[in-house]
This record gives sequence, structure tokens and C-alpha cells, in this order.
Amino acid sequence: MLKSLVISFGLMLVVGVCVAQPQTRDQLEKQRQDLKKEIEETQILLNKNKSDTREGLLQWRLISKKVNLQNKVIDNINKDLHELNNNIYIIQRDIYRYNRLLDTLKQEYAKSMVYAYKNRGNYEFLNFLFSANNFNDAVKRIAYLKSYRNYREVQGENILRTQELRKKRISDLSGARNQKNETLKTQNKEMSVLATEQKEKDRILANLQKQGKQLNQQIAAKQRQMKKVNNAIAAAIKKAKEDAIREAKLKAEREKATLAKAPSSAATPSPTATRVVKKPGESVLLNEQNMALNASFEKNRGALPWPVDRGTVLMSYGSNTLPSGTIINNFGVTIASDIGTSVKAVFSGTVSTVTSIEDMQMVIIQHGRYFTSYSNLSGVSVSKGQEVSTGQVIGKVAANLDGVGTIDFLMSDERSNINPETWLRKR
Repeated sequence: MLKSLVISFGLMLVVGVCVAQPQTRDQLEKQRQDLKKEIEETQILLNKNKSDTREGLLQWRLISKKVNLQNKVIDNINKDLHELNNNIYIIQRDIYRYNRLLDTLKQEYAKSMVYAYKNRGNYEFLNFLFSANNFNDAVKRIAYLKSYRNYREVQGENILRTQELRKKRISDLSGARNQKNETLKTQNKEMSVLATEQKEKDRILANLQKQGKQLNQQIAAKQRQMKKVNNAIAAAIKKAKEDAIREAKLKAEREKATLAKAPSSAATPSPTATRVVKKPGESVLLNEQNMALNASFEKNRGALPWPVDRGTVLMSYGSNTLPSGTIINNFGVTIASDIGTSVKAVFSGTVSTVTSIEDMQMVIIQHGRYFTSYSNLSGVSVSKGQEVSTGQVIGKVAANLDGVGTIDFLMSDERSNINPETWLRKR
């Protein structure tokens, strides 16, 4: 019985420290603060845009982003409540186990005290000792009496220690319940904020739907623009390929002429002198000068800087459903930013094209077999053939058809457009 009680008490000591991990709640709190900070920044953009322009797609995107962030805050709070409920359950379970252990310890302690009281006289002690069969048996009986006395002392200590642990868990339970009540108040407050923001989102959506005809005209114009941009990129890639093939042929012809002038005993011809066409899968755009740049560009997938320091994604790559229900296919990512904001190269490379499409300027930069394109610019500060470095300013953000500052950022390899957001670093 003594062994089982000691084991049970040891288990309770282990359970006593197994409470909900405060680190998890700390992480949730940090995440919540980050979300609130992003919400505040989005609200600043919303307020600024309301004062600068009439309500449009940007306002709808910003309020949609704010609603999404608010939903994430509430989801964060729900996770926090889940952690608190788990913590409360664990504490209540610990208290229940402590109560059961205390009942067992007290019963056993009471039995031992009754036994000790009944056998408190010297006669009972001597009778138990002298009734031994031999000397060794008497020694064992003395050891048993000492062990029994120690057992009673340990029982008393265990009771006191268990009572202290139970008292601490009761205090923990009170604190956890207070934390839950505060978190529930925060949840109610954030739910109220979400309801207000959802109403604002619905209002802006209704206003935009009333402007359906005008928006459709702007969308059609935007699609024509994007088609011209895409054609310009395709033309730039085609020309880059032609230039690369022409340069390789010229190099091969020069090497062939050099070998023809050399003595017949000269070394075997260089492979480039006899072969211009590359193996299947090799890009004609890659040469000795840009292979390292191309490899470095590929290594930075998911870590490229954004072309503007601050901005909001207005339209993502691929299919976008607008408030009017119209679906527009975007070849890149459209980023809204203040008019006049500096637009920067996302990686080192060579300016392949500087051109104008309608009233906007466009820059295309080659990075080995990859191309990045920046359209809807003003004040372009680079020229064709110029080497640029990562973060170098190439122009300024211009106003779009709706009067809002935006740029269209596209990425392509030699075959097709690719999703820029999978290459840019997470914000």
C-alpha cells in the first residue's frame, strides 16, 4: 500500500506541472498584435484613398483585405479561447485528482494513527518484540516499527504537500477563468468591429455595382492595355532569342575563321565553332555572361523584393472576379501605391526594352532566361542595354485609368508568363 501511494503521489507531481503552455498563448498574442498593426496600416491607406479619389476597385480591395484581417484576428482569439479551455480542463482534472489522493492519504493516515493509538503502551511494544521466534526475527520487527513510524511521517508530509499543490491549482483555475472572461470581452469587441467593416464593404460593393457600365468600360480598356503589354513582352523575348542566336553564329564564324588560318596541326576545333544549335532543353538565351546571373535569380525564388516598398495587391496573377461579377485575367500582379512612388528592379539584369504603351511607360529587364516587366510607369530613368542592380530605381508609379497609382508587374521565362507572387518574398 505504501508503494502504491508513493507512486500515485509522484504521478500527481508530474501532472501538476503539465499545464497549458504559456508560450503558445504568447505566440497567439504576438500574431494578434501583428494582425492589428496590419489592420491599422490598411485603415490609413483607406482613409488616404477616400480623401484622394472616389470609391473604386482599390477601396473595395482595401476594405476586403481589412475584413479578412479582422476575420484572422477573431480566428486567433478563438484559438486562444481553445487554449484557455484546455488549460481550465487540465486544472480541473488536476484538482479532482488531488481531491481523490487527499481522501486516500487521509484515510490511510487515520488508520495508522488509530493503530498507533491502540498500540501506544510499552507492554504492546515489548509483547510484539519478545514474541519473535529468534533474534533475527526480533531485529526485523524493530526495523518494521521504525519503517512504520517513518511511513506515518511521510503520509503527513504528503498530505501537506498535496494540499499546497491543490491550493496552487485552485489559484491557477481562478486566473485562467479571469483570462477567459477578458478574452471573451475582446472577442465580442472584435466581432462588433467585424460587423461594422462588413457593412462598409457591402456599401462599397453596392456603389461599385451601380457603376457597372463605367467599370466595364474601364475593365475593357485595362484588358486591351494588358494585351499590348503581353505582346510587348513576347516581342522582347523573341528579339532576345534572335540576338542570342545571331551572336552565337557570329562567334562560331569568327572561331572557324581563326582555325582556318591556323596550321593544320592545330588543336581540334572548339565545339562552338562547329555547333550553334543547343541541345534540347538548353536555352538559347543563356551564354557564358548570364548563366551565373540566371542561376542566382532562380535561387532567389520566394525571396525577391517587391518593386515598390509599400503597396496593396489590387489584382493577383490569373483570374480575378471584380465587384460587378466580371472576370478579368491578369498576366501579372497589379500593385496599388501612391502616385510618384519609386519603382525598383527586383533583381540585377540588363534593360531589354523601354517603350510606351498608350500613355504609360514600360520597362523590361532580362535576367538570363527570365524577364521582369514593369508597366504603367512615369519618369523612367533607365535606357535599353543598361545594366541595373537589385533595388535600383527605374521609374515612378503613374495613375491608372481610375486615377489611382498602380503598376503592373509581370514575370516571364522564355516560354510563358509565370506567377510573380510565388517569386516575391512574403510580406
